[in-house]
Amino acid sequence: MQADPHSLPRHRWKVLAAGVAANAAFSVAFSGIPMTAVLMRSGYRLDNESLGLVLGLMGLGIAISELPWGLLTDRWGDRPVLLLGLASTALALAVMALVAAPTPGHVPGLGLLGAGLLLVGLLGGSVNGASGRAVMTWFADGERGLAMSIRQTAVPLGGGLGALLLPMVALHAGFAALYGLLAALCAFGALLAWAWVHEPPAQPAARTATQAAGTREGPLRDPRVWRIVAGIGILCAPQFAVLSFGTVFLHDFGHIGLSAITATMVAVQVGAMAMRVWSGRWTDRRRNRPAYLRACSAIGVLLFAGVGVASLARLGSDSPAGQTLLMLLMAASGICISAWHGVAYTELAVRAGAARAGTALGMANTSVFGVCFLTPLAIPHLQGLQGWPLVWFAASGCALLALPLLAPAQEVRGQPRAQPL
Repeated sequence: MQADPHSLPRHRWKVLAAGVAANAAFSVAFSGIPMTAVLMRSGYRLDNESLGLVLGLMGLGIAISELPWGLLTDRWGDRPVLLLGLASTALALAVMALVAAPTPGHVPGLGLLGAGLLLVGLLGGSVNGASGRAVMTWFADGERGLAMSIRQTAVPLGGGLGALLLPMVALHAGFAALYGLLAALCAFGALLAWAWVHEPPAQPAARTATQAAGTREGPLRDPRVWRIVAGIGILCAPQFAVLSFGTVFLHDFGHIGLSAITATMVAVQVGAMAMRVWSGRWTDRRRNRPAYLRACSAIGVLLFAGVGVASLARLGSDSPAGQTLLMLLMAASGICISAWHGVAYTELAVRAGAARAGTALGMANTSVFGVCFLTPLAIPHLQGLQGWPLVWFAASGCALLALPLLAPAQEVRGQPRAQPL
């Protein structure tokens, strides 16, 4: 496809906007549904173990489908994958609104709810790699950190909208309306992808060669890519702990009301969104992605250890001051552990090369959403063993484990790191 060169600087921002819309539409579902955990537990008559299972199944679906979607993106291009994925996700959510929502006379079984969320995850996994590859092909290296971080703001943007809207929709209109709203958002994302997303025009041979460079072996055979993939996945465990059981923790342990919990989770998403944009621009200018990733991991270790200590000290149990401190700690921890995604994904995609970015991002998201599936399953068991302190100390340990994987000390000291394409 040919395009007027003077239109390219403007059109790349439309491509980015479509990618943000696609990710945000699916993120409202993926990050927003867990915000209804307390209502879902009562509406579907689930215990904590069953709740953890159904909340994790959407992540399992994404984990299973991410790498195949990424490989298809590198083969087919961004546009067909986004259109197919978003349209089918909208259809699956519409079907859930019809058959998988509880009513006064009928509560759907655990199997039906779990199968529906698993299917939504399998189909919605298309948006991550496809929109990321579009950023890598339309933006030069000096803008990729900012562009990828803007794209990654779609996750907290969608999560913030989900945290703000979905509990109220579920409470006042029921889960059928909730699933219908999510279906409409995914359909809107598909419409924007149809209008704006296409492959960039033919580029000069030299630039095409450099874009195809990256790792010569391909991302699936590069141990450095796998190291970053592992670090990304492990560092997501504390984030998913906040997103999946943060509301339950504040409600059950802190005895905090729904409005205050909603405000806390919205603050997490809005703060994460702002930090992702800032971090992308800052690391583009300073060219210090490994150092930034190391700092986020280290601060996450301290903040989640602080939540664990607060839980151990029984802060928040009917004490207004303690409840406020608990909400502040939860918000700070959630923001910190959500601030690094765009930077890490840029580092990974630069290592792999733009032509193989879909595969590399698919690898990362397989790791991320595999952890997303396991985290809600593990939390009830950890909480049952030693209570909430063990949950948050384990989250702190995950951040510590991810630190050398995402950013080895020699890279932070300026030794070998990803080179600009």
